Amino acid sequence: MKAAILIDGGYFLKRLGSVRRDVDMLNAEAVDKAIGQLVDSHLKQLNNVEKAGNPYSLLYRCFFYDALPYMEKGHLPISGKAIDYAKSDQAKFRLALFDLLRRRANFAVRLGQVRKERSWILSEDAQKAILSGTRTPADLKDEDFYPGLRQKAVDMRIGVDIASISLKRQADTIVLVAGDSDFVPASKLARREGVRIVLDPMWRSVEASLFEHIDGLRSGFPQPKPKDKAAEAAPAPQPQDPAE
Repeated sequence: MKAAILIDGGYFLKRLGSVRRDVDMLNAEAVDKAIGQLVDSHLKQLNNVEKAGNPYSLLYRCFFYDALPYMEKGHLPISGKAIDYAKSDQAKFRLALFDLLRRRANFAVRLGQVRKERSWILSEDAQKAILSGTRTPADLKDEDFYPGLRQKAVDMRIGVDIASISLKRQADTIVLVAGDSDFVPASKLARREGVRIVLDPMWRSVEASLFEHIDGLRSGFPQPKPKDKAAEAAPAPQPQDPAE
């Protein structure tokens, strides 16, 4: 049996801080280590059935999907202060993480792009404050806005790889670390081809309708402690994976 592990990087990084409070989210080495632990956990779980000498013999390849950071320059909306996105902490972190992941054995990094669709977007909290009359436009600060950036071609790459792996029979099981329904069309194709789809939502609740499109649900990290307010208040139930 061979398994492919597909990680939606944007989703993974959003959830990691909630399920692994010990990880410094701007430390590329720490996040790279956490990704390795996630992969290790899934392979060991699958190996409970396969009983291979080395769980990593089950791995076809691991894929990490994200987008290259926005690298242009601009100006803040209120102060007009110059900003260089390429020098931001987030851009430096993303580039360092991608470099570390590329060095991993049997690991592929698939990158889309980040494009500027709009200039600046007023935050929801600021919008509500203005509409309620508790603030006026003159009270707005740079911090009330976020850049109108959007990832492009990331979900498409996930879907293409699921289809390619399934049609070429490169893996018998696909572990998908994701949380939305964008993967459903590709999942349907994979299951029709006899490939098992195991979803890892990283302890986030998923829509009930997704259960008919997957063959198992499990999270590679231990469940966060209930007192951890950053974690979901009511995590999704974890049905037994047939491979367990």
